[in-house]
Amino acid sequence: MGYDRSCLSKCSKTSIKRRDELSRGRRELIMKKRSIIFVIAGIFAFFVIVFLGGVFFYTDSLKAVDPSSNENITFEIKKGEPANIIIENLKKAGLIKNDKTMKLYVKMNPGIPQAGTYIFSKSMSAKDIYSSILDGKVTRDTVWVTFVEGKRLSYIEEVISKNFEYTKEEIESVLDDDEYIRSLIDKYSFLTEDILNDKIYHPLEGYLFADTYEFLSDATIKDIIERMLDNTESKLSSFSQEIENSELSIHEIMTLASIVELEGARSTDRDGVAGVFYNRLKSKMSLGSDVTTYYAVGKDFSKDLTMSDLNTCNGYNTRGTCVKGLPVGPIATPSLASIKATLKPDNHDYLFFVADKNGKTYFSKTNAEHDAIVRKLRSEGLWYEY
Repeated sequence: MGYDRSCLSKCSKTSIKRRDELSRGRRELIMKKRSIIFVIAGIFAFFVIVFLGGVFFYTDSLKAVDPSSNENITFEIKKGEPANIIIENLKKAGLIKNDKTMKLYVKMNPGIPQAGTYIFSKSMSAKDIYSSILDGKVTRDTVWVTFVEGKRLSYIEEVISKNFEYTKEEIESVLDDDEYIRSLIDKYSFLTEDILNDKIYHPLEGYLFADTYEFLSDATIKDIIERMLDNTESKLSSFSQEIENSELSIHEIMTLASIVELEGARSTDRDGVAGVFYNRLKSKMSLGSDVTTYYAVGKDFSKDLTMSDLNTCNGYNTRGTCVKGLPVGPIATPSLASIKATLKPDNHDYLFFVADKNGKTYFSKTNAEHDAIVRKLRSEGLWYEY
């Protein structure tokens, strides 16, 4: 039996062709697998690079802003100040590179910031700064000082003198220094040339905001003054729109607010008291405020006013005939409540008010009504006696 050579040749070629196709398929499969591996490896590498980049950025952001810096920067943290505000202030002071990174670090390492005045440097890392804040590592001695509202500048001088090694005479000398006052007018927008009036006893009367402060124990008189003025600026900024819309200048606002502070026995009555003064101003009436006379003649409230006092003619006494409108300047430090009342007074028709010995205020529209209230208070033993 013989072989068909043509069949063998064809079969051989077919077999070879099949082997080639199988080989090609295997190669393509291998290539596809390699491509998938490369893609997966590429994606993995991308995420690794992104992760490492993020780690580098995070780590670098917590490093010192300037490792070679020798400059000391005073940084204050107030009682109860939120961590986010502290971080934002650190960024403003140039002590940290990135506030968002710092917030993330604080979130992962929670703690309670300690109030105080710190001395930091740009050569400190964000971690070291944060650690110091948590540990309360205040690097310089500080003193807490409280100023009460509704007091004269002489009281502020006395409080400063008691807490620092300065005499009242030294403090008053700085407070009344013309060149220094002019420099403050340039620095603070709420201080105007109105305070340079020769009739004003003390230019900064009423402008040093009464509050509780933490000062460095070696603070200068100017440090203390400007710290208090910074606070005044901050407090007034919350009423910027009302101040702009007011018919009064900022100096007149502070002047009237100081009177409202002393005349409004209760903070809840001050809107009404302010309304009375606005009505009297619009009616071209004298304010008729005893507290302005006390300031004008330099008496404290423990003493009665005499007819001579009431008739004193100067820029402050609104009981006399010389001042028809507002006094020449503030007579005390107004509180935030009194400033607010002055900017947002009650709208009413009252022209008179009087407070009894318990602090309750009675309003009236006519002088006859006012006198009747006074007689009633006297008869009931509610009249205020010094």
